[in-house]
Amino acid sequence: MCSALPFVVGPGMRRDGTTRFRDSQGEPLHDFLAVSSFSQYTVVDVNQVVKVDPAVPPKLACLLGCGAGTGVGAAWRLAKVQPGSSVVIFGLGAVGLSVAQGAKMCGAAKIIGVDLNPDKEELGKKFGVTDFVNPSKLGESPLSQQVIIEMTGGGADYCFECIGVASVMTEAFRSAKQGNGKTVILGLEKDGKPISLPSIEFLFGKCVMGSLFGGIKPKTDIPILAKKCMSKELELEKLITHEVGLQEINTAFDLLLQGKSLRCIIWMDKLAA
Repeated sequence: MCSALPFVVGPGMRRDGTTRFRDSQGEPLHDFLAVSSFSQYTVVDVNQVVKVDPAVPPKLACLLGCGAGTGVGAAWRLAKVQPGSSVVIFGLGAVGLSVAQGAKMCGAAKIIGVDLNPDKEELGKKFGVTDFVNPSKLGESPLSQQVIIEMTGGGADYCFECIGVASVMTEAFRSAKQGNGKTVILGLEKDGKPISLPSIEFLFGKCVMGSLFGGIKPKTDIPILAKKCMSKELELEKLITHEVGLQEINTAFDLLLQGKSLRCIIWMDKLAA
């Protein structure tokens, strides 16, 4: 988050709103989210370029953008997870599993994953999840927040919402410990619904935090994360489930929509015959 060059969703270079490319009819081609990561060549602002050690393979480096970098950063930089603490992660997709890696890296003692997909229980263990809750399996039991409060002895130190559902954001907040529990919202509510939170719980010190890119500062933090990946302190390569060439980009989207992939790498230099 930079006040001099604020993040904008609209098209165009960040400084002047112009573009460096045109299509075959001469019409301007704009950047998407100021990145254009699905193009083989692009021009971006120097403030968006981060230099990493050349020894870091692209297969690892590409994971440090939005997704893995967001999840690890949310635990490491934004929430500042403390050793021996308890963490609950709602949604074990690529971002949620990266939060688990970040929490493990920070020394969290209990990392609880909450997901409706039973397959995420075994998958979560590979990323540091110690306990698993499937809300659909609770039967006549109370809401998962009450189960989590029991599992953590009064509420979790840190809760992360990685789905983007307003009701789950509320549940995450209510699962946090009274007094100093932190809830970090990483999911984007696709329907724009407001969050409803009990105001009395704020009086006791609980807080909610928003996050863009996990609160990390790319220029300094991405090289640090890259180094941790190379030393295996972070094992983000486990997120890679598929690899395709650029001409198979629609296959990558299909895998994503079908819930069959975590991270699909699109190799820009590998074109189908």
